[in-house]
Amino acid sequence: MNPTFTLLIVDDEKQNRALLTELLQEDYRIILAKDGRQALDRAREHNPDLILLDVLMPEMDGYTVIRELKNDDRTRNIPVIFITALDSAGDEERGLELGAVDYISKPFTPAIVRVRIRNHLQSVHQRRLLEQMAMLDSLTGIPNRRRFNEVLEQEWRRCMRDNAPLSLIVVDVDHFKSFNDCNGHAAGDEVLRRIASTLLASVRRPGDFVARYGGEEFVMLLPGIDSEGAHLLAEHTRADIEAEQIPHPTSDASPWITISLGGATRIPQECAPVAELFCLADTWLYKAKYSGRNRVAWAPDSASPA
Repeated sequence: MNPTFTLLIVDDEKQNRALLTELLQEDYRIILAKDGRQALDRAREHNPDLILLDVLMPEMDGYTVIRELKNDDRTRNIPVIFITALDSAGDEERGLELGAVDYISKPFTPAIVRVRIRNHLQSVHQRRLLEQMAMLDSLTGIPNRRRFNEVLEQEWRRCMRDNAPLSLIVVDVDHFKSFNDCNGHAAGDEVLRRIASTLLASVRRPGDFVARYGGEEFVMLLPGIDSEGAHLLAEHTRADIEAEQIPHPTSDASPWITISLGGATRIPQECAPVAELFCLADTWLYKAKYSGRNRVAWAPDSASPA
């Protein structure tokens, strides 16, 4: 099994924690908690892949812990296996009804515990692969519109907390329909892949985000970058695409494939809807297109040159 999986072992008995650690530490990264409160704190901090949870603990028992986990957006999707001395059918039913994925009675057989953990982590791995695939554009391999909408919401809230600027660039390939009509969709697909690669190469920081919004349209999300810096990055990106010198003889903007870009920068506010930033950048994209294409247009009240 993948050694990068992290397990959180929760048990008030030191001997039990040591036994499970010895059994599992060669295959997984182990985090320990000796009571319910510590378990909740460490689950939120480390986001483990699986929690092994005892039921009989002082102050906060395992049933209370799993209720708290399931009521927290940060931890509700972490699978929980109860490992406990409570072995009645009623105890097991209660644990499963609260959301546990499995229930193992003590004393347990080590080989059985390892197999059950491995099986549950395989399910975790498969679910994550499916989730990742659902968030990726199949043609270009970069995130898709669904993932962009999620990241935009997250970065909007984060920049609002930090009182930081959030810049958004909307990108459109100039005269892409006529390129497809003349060169075929296979050539058009290759152009989209090359543009996605160039856009990715143009961002430098881990928090910067590029996605395919749909068709020949892309988005670039730049948290913490002011309008001047974002406008400059957009202009460099436009020049990089044209420098690829992909022939486009039917374009009136350039002999080569080019892009138009519209941008906006805002410091998010509680009273402003998150969709406003995209609408503003998209409006300025159309200004760039109607002004002749192969250019950047920026919302003027974002303290950037238009």
